[in-house]
Amino acid sequence: MSGVNEIRSTFLDYFKKNGHEVVSSSPLVPRNDPTLMFTNAGMVQFKNVFTGLEQRPYSTAATAQKCVRAGGKHNDLDNVGYTARHHTFFEMLGNFSFGDYFKERAIELAWNLITREFGLDRERLLVTVYHTDDEAFDLWKKIAGLPDQKIIRIPTSDNFWAMGDTGPCGPCSEIFYDHGDHIWGGPPGSPEEDGDRFIEIWNLVFMQYEQISKEERVNLPRPSIDTGMGLERVAAVLQGKHDNYDIDLFRALIAASEEATGVKAEGERRASHRVIADHLRSASFLIADGVLPSNEGRGYVLRRIMRRAMRHAQLLGARDPLMWKLVPALVAQMGRAYPELVRAEALISETLKLEETRFRKTLERGLGLLSDATATFGKGDMLDGETAFKLYDTYGFPLDLTQDALRARGINVDLAGFTDAMERQKAEARSHWAGSGDKATETIWFELKEKHGATEFLGYDTETAEGVVQAIVRDGASVDAANAGEQVQIVVNQTPFYGESGGQMGDAGVISTDHAKVSVSDTQKKGEGLFVHSATVSEGTLKVGDAVALAVDHARRARLRSNHSATHLLHEAMREVLGTHVAQKGSLVAPERLRFDVSHPKPMSAEELKVVEDMANEIVLQNAPVTTRLMTVDDAIAEGAMALFGEKYGDEVRVVSMGRGVHGSKAGKAYSVELCGGTHVNATGDIGLVRILSESAVGAGVRRIEAVTGEAARIYLAEQDERVKALATALKVQPGEVLSRVESMVDERRKLERELADAKRKLAMGGGQGGAADAVREIGGVKFLGKAISGVDPKDLKGLADDGKTSIGSGVVTLIGVAEDGKASAVVAVTPDMTERFSAVDLVRIASAALGGKGGGGRPDMAQAGGPDGAKAAEAIEAVAAALGG
Repeated sequence: MSGVNEIRSTFLDYFKKNGHEVVSSSPLVPRNDPTLMFTNAGMVQFKNVFTGLEQRPYSTAATAQKCVRAGGKHNDLDNVGYTARHHTFFEMLGNFSFGDYFKERAIELAWNLITREFGLDRERLLVTVYHTDDEAFDLWKKIAGLPDQKIIRIPTSDNFWAMGDTGPCGPCSEIFYDHGDHIWGGPPGSPEEDGDRFIEIWNLVFMQYEQISKEERVNLPRPSIDTGMGLERVAAVLQGKHDNYDIDLFRALIAASEEATGVKAEGERRASHRVIADHLRSASFLIADGVLPSNEGRGYVLRRIMRRAMRHAQLLGARDPLMWKLVPALVAQMGRAYPELVRAEALISETLKLEETRFRKTLERGLGLLSDATATFGKGDMLDGETAFKLYDTYGFPLDLTQDALRARGINVDLAGFTDAMERQKAEARSHWAGSGDKATETIWFELKEKHGATEFLGYDTETAEGVVQAIVRDGASVDAANAGEQVQIVVNQTPFYGESGGQMGDAGVISTDHAKVSVSDTQKKGEGLFVHSATVSEGTLKVGDAVALAVDHARRARLRSNHSATHLLHEAMREVLGTHVAQKGSLVAPERLRFDVSHPKPMSAEELKVVEDMANEIVLQNAPVTTRLMTVDDAIAEGAMALFGEKYGDEVRVVSMGRGVHGSKAGKAYSVELCGGTHVNATGDIGLVRILSESAVGAGVRRIEAVTGEAARIYLAEQDERVKALATALKVQPGEVLSRVESMVDERRKLERELADAKRKLAMGGGQGGAADAVREIGGVKFLGKAISGVDPKDLKGLADDGKTSIGSGVVTLIGVAEDGKASAVVAVTPDMTERFSAVDLVRIASAALGGKGGGGRPDMAQAGGPDGAKAAEAIEAVAAALGG
């Protein structure tokens, strides 16, 4: 009795024989809990029964519940295929008592099932109880005959279940199976509990309280039982496997995948077959329960699951849609237990085939873009979150597919950056669709766009123009007029004001009539082509329908244009110096400075920065004209124009060219050629000067350049010159001698620091009362040097420990370094002749535990650990000493 179907039926039959109603699995879309995306546990369908809102004709029940965890709070999607026990779809076996039996009967039923019906070896079983649940502890001793050491008290929430902040709750008791000492890991509650040796197979929840408030908890009048046993986990145990994917059910699905692809589930291909097998189950059951792929809610999660599997089918070399071909194998394995699979087989197959056909086009494009974005990456690098988000947002390439595509290369994704980009988009969407004051609703802008059409932008050729006021928006609502002192947003039929986009900030300036003057602080694009001027009426009254004069702040615009054009020159110079892998990943073009993010795997050297800056200024000095052309995207790219990764382009684009190349392949050709909708200088000489201020990292594989141009660059250099002169005066040397004098001072300081460190080491180990000799004692024939030290850098402890080993000749050295903040570092060293008897790693973990820490590591002869409580340094030393005596 070890097949999945037999295990399931044995479980249900057992509880049926013991008076339980066998209840069919509820759908994956919960019928009684709108807060859940999917049914994720066996008790979901009984929530209202437990709370008393619903009555059933039975007081005990047993189920085999289908569950999905792939969205929201419970999400295992990213781990599936790469671990032994993660699934998006799984079956939860459970028995329930609604005010009927309680702890004693629940424990008795569980123990008898797993030891008699399932025949598990009692010696390999242990249990946990909540640390204050003496009743459960005693019952396990009485019923199972387990010794005290195999009934582990757990004081954490892992062994206390709650439905929510209020409502039914109670302690848990978990049953663990020991896979054997050939697998690393410790029992629950131990430092090694995260290992794979001891695996939880069943959780018994003793629902005996009701949480009234955060402070008040009362006994339930009718205590209840809720248990959950993962079918896949217990099947692995019963089939002698340590990996869920090695059980008969998954072996059958993986065999079908192997046959369909002609690729064995071995090596690096193993994970792909596992993903396909798991996701086939979740996708098929979701479709059978009425969920269809879409771009929101449950349908979106389904689409992610399907596309992740389809991505792995592509990795296995499947040229045609694959998933739908595997549905018969799934129905053969699970159709008898879940007849809804049989009924929906045709719909499942059609849905999978259609979705995979559509997705293959997206997949090819996304993988190509991802390959370009990570062309220079190596193992351990990280794709920036902004790029991952652009893949998702612009090309429909889900995050988990990006992660999967990079996992085999050992490349990670900056999830925090992705989340930040997602949140920025959400915040922008919220500001578009709701708000007041300066955050007028996007609905208004769409309505105005429909009524008046898009704003005509004139700012490429002029900084002044005339127009007619089409709308005035105040506090989110359209008004007919605005008076002095009021802050408003203004739409005109045409404008020279540039609306913020492509990193370039929006223009400021003045809008005026014969009877009103308005100061514009910013310009934004809204509603697909509407230019919105954020402004304050400084004089008179502005009315809808007024003819107005619009004048951009010339000096501010000039600085923006200079910085934007300099961004293009720096971009090309970096590609020339660092390589063509360099691609823009974001920019900020402000009046005061420019910020430019590019893909590059490591920091730029000072020499590289100098060459890039020199090349950019070389083009500035050419004073070459800056030209723009309109053409299709395809034609522009065919002519060598760079398209920025992730940018959305229309059918017609502006191509900006500047400068003539001097070096290498660019010699004699157009230097910088990019697709760009921003404003630029008329000639490169207008930039004046480019000065790089800094180069830094914004994420793995992305570097940031900050620079200034023109007058800002001149001022910066003048200030730097003044600083050098001031330094020279303070150091009493000539400006040209400042560097050599500072280098000399640094060398002197380093020498003094070394001497001070040596003095501290000598004082710590042998100086005065309490020196190293005084700290040596003999324990069971072993010399032991134990000493607490203050004022020594933790990194010096190992060197001191080596000195200690030399001084005692043979034995064990334990040093506890106590920092100013009260934390402690521990080092244990064992002389070579003693490593057969004592391991430094074991001893340092004892010291760490005494210091309130956990773990530690190193070699048998030298190990290091830490702890938060340096006040217990003496206790830590004595704990190690006691271990030597033991």
